Amino acid sequence: MTQSASNELVSLILHGDIAVLSTDSPPVNALSLAVRQQLYTQLQQLMADNSVHAVILICEGRTFFAGADIKELGAPPVSPKISELNALIEDSPKPVIAAIHGNALGGGLELALSCHYRIATQSARCGLTEVTLGILPGAGGTQRLPRVVGVAKALDMICFGKRIGAQECQANGLVDAIAADDSLLDAALDFARTLVAEDRPLLRVRERRDHLREAEENPAVFQQFRTANAKKFKGLVAPEINIQAVEAAVSLPFDEGLKKEKELYTQLVAGPQPAALQYAFFAERQIDKIPGLPTDMAPKEFSKIGVVGAGTMGGGIAMNFASIGLPVTLLETSQEALDRGLGVIRRHYESSASKGRISDAQAQAAIGHLRGTLDIADLAECDLVIEAVFENMAVKKDIFARLDKTVKAGAILATNTSFLDVEEIASATRRPDAVVGMHFFSPANIMKLVEVVRTPQNSPQVIAPLLALGKRIGKIPVLVGNGYGFVGNRIINQRKLQGQALLLEGAMPWDVDRVLTDFGFPMGPFAMSDMAGLDIGWSVEQSRGETIRDILCEQDRRGQKTGAGYYDYDANRRATPSPLTEKIIGDFLAEKNIKPRQIGTEEIIERCIYPMINEACKVLEEGVAIRASDIDVIMVNGYGFPRYCGGLMYFADQVGLSKVLAIMQKLESELGETMKPAALLEKLVSEGGKLHKITNG
Repeated sequence: MTQSASNELVSLILHGDIAVLSTDSPPVNALSLAVRQQLYTQLQQLMADNSVHAVILICEGRTFFAGADIKELGAPPVSPKISELNALIEDSPKPVIAAIHGNALGGGLELALSCHYRIATQSARCGLTEVTLGILPGAGGTQRLPRVVGVAKALDMICFGKRIGAQECQANGLVDAIAADDSLLDAALDFARTLVAEDRPLLRVRERRDHLREAEENPAVFQQFRTANAKKFKGLVAPEINIQAVEAAVSLPFDEGLKKEKELYTQLVAGPQPAALQYAFFAERQIDKIPGLPTDMAPKEFSKIGVVGAGTMGGGIAMNFASIGLPVTLLETSQEALDRGLGVIRRHYESSASKGRISDAQAQAAIGHLRGTLDIADLAECDLVIEAVFENMAVKKDIFARLDKTVKAGAILATNTSFLDVEEIASATRRPDAVVGMHFFSPANIMKLVEVVRTPQNSPQVIAPLLALGKRIGKIPVLVGNGYGFVGNRIINQRKLQGQALLLEGAMPWDVDRVLTDFGFPMGPFAMSDMAGLDIGWSVEQSRGETIRDILCEQDRRGQKTGAGYYDYDANRRATPSPLTEKIIGDFLAEKNIKPRQIGTEEIIERCIYPMINEACKVLEEGVAIRASDIDVIMVNGYGFPRYCGGLMYFADQVGLSKVLAIMQKLESELGETMKPAALLEKLVSEGGKLHKITNG
């Protein structure tokens, strides 16, 4: 027999002597103050009720507690805090069981770790993801997790914010049992009844130290972890502070460890990175808000995808769809090119399986969703066709004219062009309203960003399904307007142009790249050019040695693929500064009667990054981007602008727009009209406005 009682967010159902506290606070059951208050009150009452012998904590909807209420970040803490709720649970005189489905993240997993036992569905995932927001798990997570899974595993999860699945959770002792996805409550009730019947002990995580002994005996594990991940943690503050918190779990008694965790948390939030990372977090959620785009539109079904071109980009694009089970037809012009492209895809999947990233079955299933063809007629029934051939307008227009005649009515035709005018490409068809840009970033199967490029002809019925499809394949789809380079390439091109200009004033490629990688970019413009290939857009027939790039290409220094470009490369494509490149640059400057000068770090940053800010202001002025925060999402996820700086626009506000304007005015006086400050930049400085808050919506 069951009895029930309900509050607004937390309901109580009694199954005999087992109490079930169920939380329903959509969309993700965040541990808001109201939820904490109701849980705390109910738990206090249940602990005092002698007729109740065990308590199950479970959530309605699509997930267990997915973390703290992020809207409360930065606000003064109000009792009961998550840590106080956790202490109440752990000190309970009767067993408390966390029944987990969906995600148990951040504060949600910290709460689950305070329970005496944990049961999870097969599809559940657990993680402490606070590091991605520039903070640490501040409700005991850094002290309890290593006591359960061991120090090595805890460091990996906490310092990278990793989420692990139920099977891995059970293997590491994080959950005690796994239930079928459709029977979590029944399984939790059976589990609780067994605990009561067998009078099992209350397993309080705070009392456990067995998993800490290995680190106690070998404290070098922490320094080894730092050394192994130094490159990944470069520029970030939170990973090191999280490591120190886990060290405290090993070296201090539990209560003192909690105090140390709190001290370190306070130290972190006082710095600038948490605010920047949290801004980036919200910016990625803001991209869904599209002015004029209905939110209740029925999604278009995509059952067949076509990709034109089986090269690096086309193959990578095709893999996104094959990996989620969508049939993909890959079109090429020759059997040799098709076989080569399909071979690269197959090897990628097989390599991923051999490294344990996916199973052999998943690899073979994805490969099975791919079909190659030399006949454009095989694309006739596709719902979406994406063109991914080289950047030539005439070639693209010819392809789209043929696709228009071949592919069924109602299908969407997309171009992966990086720079070209989507409207002009669409003009080759009789359906310009159904032609869009889908600008993937290389490698397309890995990079998260997709710029969805709309033209004035596109309707919401075309755009909305593509944005949804982008999310379905695990991407961050950002809607942008049409125009040369769209948003990302137009802005990053300023860095490239200024980098090349600096060579003509005395800087070496590795000087520029070093400053920008020290700033936080994963790669500088010259290393990036070498990786992409210096001969992109270059023609041996038309080359006249007029630029440094021309000379390098003429000497067959065309980048990594030829073993030499701006840099020299060894067999493993490791780069070293090239004496020959240095000589080529020196000779070029001498021929032009240019006297090289010393160029410092600050000037390189001002020359390469401030013009990007200025160009981004123009992008906003012209309405090519909806919001400044959209530009930040693009720059962080497409070009590696350091996330801990928030993004280009957020960074500009931190530097000070008046400083940016002053530098642009100086550059205009020295370099001419191309450096003219944007009207938006001037307006914001005069009005005291914030660039990262600008929106066209």
